[in-house]
Amino acid sequence: MTTDAHPGPLRVLVLGTALRTASTNARLASLVSRMMTEAGADVDLASMREFDMPLYDGDAEAAHGVPDGALALRDRLERCDAFVLASPEYNASVSGVVKNAIDWVSRVRPQPFKTKHALLVSASPSLVGGNRGLWALRVPLEHLGTRVYPDMFSLASAHEGFAEDGQLTDPALQERLHETVTAFLHLVEADTRYVCLQRRWYEFPGDRTGAPVTQRAED
Repeated sequence: MTTDAHPGPLRVLVLGTALRTASTNARLASLVSRMMTEAGADVDLASMREFDMPLYDGDAEAAHGVPDGALALRDRLERCDAFVLASPEYNASVSGVVKNAIDWVSRVRPQPFKTKHALLVSASPSLVGGNRGLWALRVPLEHLGTRVYPDMFSLASAHEGFAEDGQLTDPALQERLHETVTAFLHLVEADTRYVCLQRRWYEFPGDRTGAPVTQRAED
């Protein structure tokens, strides 16, 4: 069945996951948000500070349920077609704040990460730009059924990487980020708007989201 009705703009949650107010990841999240808005997306820019939650504790969950902060993040995720995480790197891995939020939100049923598209970006004063943390972040998200975009963006020497207007000081990096964001939105639109592509996301040759290997924690 076809329709001529326009489905409306893509809805994207852009989440700066660092708690520090002056975080370069917050600045990167803001830049990505502006790029997506200019591309026509309906963007929900958020900070992890909006979603306060304790360390995951099974006993606390059994006694009090999922905390309000995790439920609020769940609600924001459910309203979007895709999400972007601007995530710092702590000791060559994912930040504990981000992992804890994923652990709490994944306890909700139906858990909201399944089949959502995600773009991972990072900013760091290091020469690798937080990229190692993004590789670690892919693991729990893909385990939960998130369609993590293959290309990631990491801004090295991020303390020197932003101009006063919020753009990147390196024109080549600015263009690469723009190309990454644009290509990600095109993929999300294709997968969420066109029926013929639904349930056709291939992680590996011959593997679909309906295959047993990808159902570990999706439900």
